[in-house]
Amino acid sequence: MPHRILVFYGSYRSDRLGIRLAQFVVEGLRARGEDAELIDAKAIGLPMLDRMYKEYPKGTAPAALERLADQIKGADGFVFITGEYNWGVQPGLKNLTDHFLEEWFWRPAAIASYSAGRFAGARAATAWHGTLSEMGMVVVSSTIAAGPIGQTLTADGKPTGDGGKALEHAFPRFADDLMWWIEAAKAQRARKAPPY
Repeated sequence: MPHRILVFYGSYRSDRLGIRLAQFVVEGLRARGEDAELIDAKAIGLPMLDRMYKEYPKGTAPAALERLADQIKGADGFVFITGEYNWGVQPGLKNLTDHFLEEWFWRPAAIASYSAGRFAGARAATAWHGTLSEMGMVVVSSTIAAGPIGQTLTADGKPTGDGGKALEHAFPRFADDLMWWIEAAKAQRARKAPPY
């Protein structure tokens, strides 16, 4: 049975190169038989965080927030596609993530980073690791990175050049690591209810 995996992408820029990595990850997971879905923060368009989902009285949250909460609660695991902005995380993705808390608990997350430069978003990936852990997710140790993104993936998310070959080579371990933790978390939740 396929695992339900949400792939989060958060750039709001006009020329979004990171969408290539998001497409690559979604297609790679689907090729392995998983039920992967892209969640695009720009398309959802949540406002800047004023009130978290849990702070709305039941049944009064905006429709987009309610739908997304249900999707997150129904997922087995997550992949966060992160670009690097001035050594930090993308505000659009961080804003979407911060609307929720308990909805993330007890599921694994993986991080895939990118940038226009040769560091491939590594500093943003490092920043996300602590953030996602604090939000109740188990962050897997395997990561993938694309940079320079424009020379690693084509406009339709296909690997190209030496960077693309390296990304293709790294993806199976990345996906295997995430699937191992997804299966472990599902088995533990079935065996014993989470402590909170």
